[in-house]
Amino acid sequence: MVHQTAELVRRLLADQEDVAGGGGGGGRGKAVAPEYQGRLGELSVNASLTDVLAHATTALRAAEQAGQHAEMARCRLAVAEACRRLGRVEEAERAWRAGYRAAREAGDLGAMAWALWSGGTLARQRGALPLAYRLLRLAAELGERGGDVVVRGYSLAGLAETGRIQGDYEAVAELHEQLLAEARRRGEARHTVWAMSGIAQIHRNNGAYDRALALFEEAADIARRADDRRGWAWALRGIADIVSVRDGDVERALGLLAEGEAVCRDMKLSGALAYNHKMRGNVLYRAGRYEEARDMYAGALEEFRGMEEPRGTALSRLGLVKSLARLGRDAAETAAELAALRDSLGRIGLRHGPELVAKAAAELGVDPLPEGRGAPAAGAAGDAVVAGAPSVAGVPSGDDASAKVAGVPSGGAGDAVVAS
Repeated sequence: MVHQTAELVRRLLADQEDVAGGGGGGGRGKAVAPEYQGRLGELSVNASLTDVLAHATTALRAAEQAGQHAEMARCRLAVAEACRRLGRVEEAERAWRAGYRAAREAGDLGAMAWALWSGGTLARQRGALPLAYRLLRLAAELGERGGDVVVRGYSLAGLAETGRIQGDYEAVAELHEQLLAEARRRGEARHTVWAMSGIAQIHRNNGAYDRALALFEEAADIARRADDRRGWAWALRGIADIVSVRDGDVERALGLLAEGEAVCRDMKLSGALAYNHKMRGNVLYRAGRYEEARDMYAGALEEFRGMEEPRGTALSRLGLVKSLARLGRDAAETAAELAALRDSLGRIGLRHGPELVAKAAAELGVDPLPEGRGAPAAGAAGDAVVAGAPSVAGVPSGDDASAKVAGVPSGGAGDAVVAS
């Protein structure tokens, strides 16, 4: 799945160069939020998500009363994204599907692509990685057919990020570099920050801390100058991770995370806040401050569970298990929970999950772990990838999904997405 996606991204990026035009600026312009469209186009990228949701709901009512399907689709997109980032995933699910239907009624391929992008991003957040790939592939191709280079670029970025989260760094590292170059050419500060942070994360996970830190710091600087507070907060989290794991500088790391937390709270970024708290747990654990780490991991765990975010849930559980073990928990209980976590991470499709768990078991002296029930390979047939993830019947997989985009808007693959 990842390698098929890589080929799709390379082809679309090559096509995109023909229509990208100028822009320049190396990603140094002011950040914008292209998911806020139509009547909501004046909203700032830094607008509080509760404010975005309120404005979008009001605008949606007006568009519905006027029977303006295209505007309804734009408003539903903003509702979906605000709800997703607030952790209100069921509302986000309903909103992007309704937005797709409204866009289809309007015959607007670009708006249909934006709805599918939102759905794919939500699927990734909920741990349904095969579904995320499929929706984002459809979004990229619809964006191409509709001539919307922005949604196409966002969908390509979503595909690359899904591969990175899954742990297939070799397959997506080049794609991140290509997307970074494209963002720089177009002067898109927000996308430049995203791509640079993604590349930094790959270097960090491969142990290249110096290179990772330099990229995170550059991303933070670009985000600050572009007034992209969300991107700045994410970059600060990356810097905090590096100065903790490489330098053992606990206080600087905690200070950076405190700065990022203030932004997350101000903008109501529930997911980013939960990851900030999990990283704070990591910093405290590395410093041997196990009671504080335990409490931080436990809080992050509840946050992730509240927004049905299985990856964050599993990683917070891992930190909590390690902290409790350091505080004297029974070794057999620790081993049993680590074995369950190994299976959970496998079901999500994180390739590096078993390695993380094996490393923890060795660190805590409880290896080898009990044999688990096994986990389906990432990208296996069907949509039952994660308990609680949305079931989407009738969506074709693999190359067939791309081939059937030609049937949209009447009776094609995209319609099957919202049929369930």
